[in-house]
Amino acid sequence: MKLVIVESPAKAKTIEGYLGPGYKVLASYGHLRDLPKSKLGVNEETFEPEYIIPVKSRKNVTAIKKEAEKAELVILATDEDREGEAISWHIIFAANIPKGKYQRITFNEITKEAIKEAVANPREINQNLVDAQQGRRVLDRIVGYKLSPLLWKKIRRGLSAGRVQSVAVRLIVEREREIQAFIPEEYWEILAVLNKDDNFEAKLIKKNDKNIEIKNKSESDLILKEIKDKDFIVEKVDVKEMKKSPGAPFTTSTLQQEASRKLRFSAKKTMMLAQKLYEGINVPSEGSVGLITYMRTDSTNLSEQAVTQARKLIDEKYGKKYVSQIMRIWKKKKGAQEAHEAIRPTGFYRLPEALSDILEPDMLKLYELIWRRAMASQMSDEVLDLMGVDIKVSDYTFRSNGKKVKFDGFSIVYNNLAGDKDIILPSLNVGDKCDVIEINPLQKFTKPKARYTEASLVKVLEENGIGRPSTYAPTISTIKDRGYVRVENRFLIPEEISFIVTDGLVKFFPDVIDVDFTAKMENDLDKVAEGKIKWKNPIKEFYGPFIFEVAKAEEAWDYEKPKDEPTDEICEKCKSQMVIKIGRYGKFMACSNFPDCKNTKSMAESLGPCPKCKDGNIIARKTKRGRTFFGCSNYPKCDWATWKLEDLDKN
Repeated sequence: MKLVIVESPAKAKTIEGYLGPGYKVLASYGHLRDLPKSKLGVNEETFEPEYIIPVKSRKNVTAIKKEAEKAELVILATDEDREGEAISWHIIFAANIPKGKYQRITFNEITKEAIKEAVANPREINQNLVDAQQGRRVLDRIVGYKLSPLLWKKIRRGLSAGRVQSVAVRLIVEREREIQAFIPEEYWEILAVLNKDDNFEAKLIKKNDKNIEIKNKSESDLILKEIKDKDFIVEKVDVKEMKKSPGAPFTTSTLQQEASRKLRFSAKKTMMLAQKLYEGINVPSEGSVGLITYMRTDSTNLSEQAVTQARKLIDEKYGKKYVSQIMRIWKKKKGAQEAHEAIRPTGFYRLPEALSDILEPDMLKLYELIWRRAMASQMSDEVLDLMGVDIKVSDYTFRSNGKKVKFDGFSIVYNNLAGDKDIILPSLNVGDKCDVIEINPLQKFTKPKARYTEASLVKVLEENGIGRPSTYAPTISTIKDRGYVRVENRFLIPEEISFIVTDGLVKFFPDVIDVDFTAKMENDLDKVAEGKIKWKNPIKEFYGPFIFEVAKAEEAWDYEKPKDEPTDEICEKCKSQMVIKIGRYGKFMACSNFPDCKNTKSMAESLGPCPKCKDGNIIARKTKRGRTFFGCSNYPKCDWATWKLEDLDKN
């Protein structure tokens, strides 16, 4: 009997079905060894990690050890990334599997063909990948276990800091401060509705052939006066063809970004659903089968076999003209592991509509997104006819732009959020006079940069080399769970505690939460994975200055906690004065007689009396995941709640 070890039971079930008799597949349920939670777990002189077998893993270790002793060969089939390589390495030590009795296999997709090929081509454990994972784990442990207690001591318990997490919070805080400091500037636009066989719109863009800026109403009124009753004459007509190419197949980060934009999924939800699609779904007539390739990847490559299958299906389903005439190659991202593939369906002929009765709705949406993006990557360009018209009136130039989809190409399968819609201009020629229907001056104001969404935060983390595909979702989940940010209308809004913690960390640990410094650390870990440097080197370089900064902060960080802010409101329980305090999730109202009286109130604006208990008020509240609902302020005594604001009107 040969023993195969994977991480999850879902994957074990799928793979065991492929291998058949002679193989037994067990799940390790993740890492069998880890650093202890009760202490640092790293020797601060040698930086050797002090691994233990956690209580929750002991049963799995015993089972694996028992089966490994009976097996003629142990096949380590954990994920193909650094984390998976480290899990295989830990299994060897935890289960005491001797050298020569185990093999390492990897695969990008859980299909019968891929598993059989992997078993036929085993390899050794890649110690460089293991060391890169160890280096990250030790670095993160040192930062987290030194900084978090410092935050508990200086600010309050329950806070956490991390090498990637704290940089992410800093980015959100700095964007919020940009928004707060932003001073809107007034400007005006002038739009004309013109007619030549049909109505169309044109915008004022130039005066005397120079770009124009209209700063206030006076300037706008002067222009309106100068062009009043003047002829609008077509001066120039440009017609050209433009081609739009499809995007690359998904990497981890682009999947998270698109799932956020198009499906409104959090990064955590996207990865959870993708994991299930990868590990195996029971498909009638096929059994348990992995529907997508490995979902933690930074490569945009597709295998030759996948490309061939996709192009064949495109030809059959849409026609030959929709098959790209060139083999598309996307620019390699720095540090990308090109041996991996992009995220794609394991079989393009498994059409999304054929899985509609098999997959749960959100899983189907994500599968369809992946299927469409991978299909589109092998399709022809979208072709647009663009028309630009300049219309002269006195010294001023108005511009009107039209477009028409000449050939839909890849957009028949995968389009952007709005899609390309035709904007048809009438037939216009140089010298044509256009009738004026109306002229509309519009007052506008400049706007600050938008707050980060999960999608835009993932994008900026990736662009700056902060973290890796596997870290984006847990990082965002952590900063939400720890109360550093809240989510409103998909935007990440920093709580007051984020400013306090970030300011302290910037003051005492400028390197630790510096974007460039954090990116350099990631680059060093990549060098470890490539075998170019030893894994302890970047830790040694980091540790000395960091510990000095910790000692300095212990002595000099003197955070003065904000005093309670008095209010005119009286506690209905003990008649004491209510005060405003700052908690984990921002400001709230509490009785000044605490701890004798523990009455608290949300500071949310009341939307009216509770229809159930009549004593409380309906206020907007948030779930742990940041979703807004409406409930009674007397919760938990009164459990009235609704998701929809319109339900309040019914009561």
